[in-house]
Amino acid sequence: MTWQPFYVGDGRPRDVDLGAPPPWRSFPRSPLDRQFQPPAGLVTAVNAALTLRRPLLVTGTAGSGKSTVIEQVAAELKLGDVLRWHITSRSTLADALYRYDALGRIHAQRLEGAGGGDDIAPFLRLGPLGTALLPARHPRALLIDEIDKSDLDLPSDLLDVLERGEFEVPELARYQEEVVRVREWGGDARHPVAKGRVECDSFPFIVMTSNGERDFPAAFLRRCVRYTMPMPTAESLRQVVEAHLEIGPDRSGPVDALINGFVERLAANESLAVDQLLNAVYVLTGAGAPDGADEREVVELILRELSRV
Repeated sequence: MTWQPFYVGDGRPRDVDLGAPPPWRSFPRSPLDRQFQPPAGLVTAVNAALTLRRPLLVTGTAGSGKSTVIEQVAAELKLGDVLRWHITSRSTLADALYRYDALGRIHAQRLEGAGGGDDIAPFLRLGPLGTALLPARHPRALLIDEIDKSDLDLPSDLLDVLERGEFEVPELARYQEEVVRVREWGGDARHPVAKGRVECDSFPFIVMTSNGERDFPAAFLRRCVRYTMPMPTAESLRQVVEAHLEIGPDRSGPVDALINGFVERLAANESLAVDQLLNAVYVLTGAGAPDGADEREVVELILRELSRV
């Protein structure tokens, strides 16, 4: 059952079985690579990026599957777990390369006395980009998500690192030990870094996503393979819904109506995300789904335009 009055609003405590969540909201999160349907031209763009060892910049509306591209590529090509760098306005290149806890090291030295706590390794960890640039037999997969949310200078700051495939950790370059084993991002595995330099020998497969909310410098764009997600059609949306949910024949008509209405709103330049459609279909096709006035209220609630407060 996907819809029932769990919460009544009468203030009386009760035992409630919330049932199973939607497949895309079960935790720990499961990869969605098997459900992803690449639109026309995306496979070519991915192969061009892989061949040229260039980042792939994917632009599209929210919920169009931009960040799922890399999950499918990493799974098909056995590139391992996807490294993720989620961009905010405060994101910096330095944090993506490595993180050094200088205060923690000073505190440890004070606790252990003169000459103690001098090992720098426990206070260093590579960031997602730094980990992706480690030497490896096969390229790592790195998602740089929503790069258009970054500070204006970040795309330009990335140019040298992405062009050269290497960077320096100054704290290690001047450290007394020539080789230090540094922890990678997202795990406790340690990798030797010699003379403070990290140099890739297999350029990572990098996917950068953008919602199209800003322009990027030409110098940045020419170093990327670019792809724009097409506007969803009724047929492509039907494939997405069928990849995630089993729709019984008795509900195919209402689902088609929901999809067609969604496409019409997109054509009218309303701001909507595909996952909103999935949410609406999930609620309206399960056992105990709302009907009549309740159905209209739920659809309006879930499919509310994103630009509206």
